[in-house]
Amino acid sequence: MLYTIWCGFWFLALFIVLFPFMFIFLQREEWKPYAHKMNYVWGRLFFWIIGMPLDIDYRFRPDPKRTYVFCANHFSYLDIAVMGLIIRNYYAFVGKSGIKRAPLFGYMFAKLHIQVDRSQANSRAYSLSKGIRTLKSGRSIMIFPEGGIRAKHPPKMFHPFKDGAFTMAVQQQVPIVPIALLNNHEIFPDKKKMRMHWRRIKVVVHPPIETKGLTQADVEQLKEETYRIIDGSLMAQSASRPLLKNNL
Repeated sequence: MLYTIWCGFWFLALFIVLFPFMFIFLQREEWKPYAHKMNYVWGRLFFWIIGMPLDIDYRFRPDPKRTYVFCANHFSYLDIAVMGLIIRNYYAFVGKSGIKRAPLFGYMFAKLHIQVDRSQANSRAYSLSKGIRTLKSGRSIMIFPEGGIRAKHPPKMFHPFKDGAFTMAVQQQVPIVPIALLNNHEIFPDKKKMRMHWRRIKVVVHPPIETKGLTQADVEQLKEETYRIIDGSLMAQSASRPLLKNNL
């Protein structure tokens, strides 16, 4: 509980200190990449202060000048903060519209990212259209293709993935980069009793899946391939734990 309070304090305090700078950068479209960088600074400071290191296995390092659709599993609210440190590309995060109701965070999210209300078809269509325009402009997209925290038994993901990420990637012919967040669900579980547990954050960034020459008819195949790649890392991490305990 004490560690949770410590983390919560610094999570808010750092954001409040940096928010005036974010606010200024969010006022003009050409300044928004600097607001995105402020989020990176916030994340670096936060994880450093709470003493939580990141172990990132870059099997592929995204080119900051290229455009991608980044797809990751989603078991914890910690995932959003961690993604800001994993990926240095300027990206728009696709997330639920309810975030906009959060003080300060909501303002930043509404100005910088893409909101979607998954209960309304017109909102999903709008977010898809905006995502495609975002990719067309040369800015990457970050999305959790499970459609939220929906897995009942992490590290097993919710299946099947939503179509949106893959439709956007195919339409703009940009690569999909699968990312496996291996243990965030152990560090900050999605439970009513919110608790932070100290662990080394473990992540795998996989090589991209190319979409050049693919069409909407290939979306199902892309979904399954992305699922298989992320699931493979999650299951390998899960399977390694009994061996580690036995060795100890």
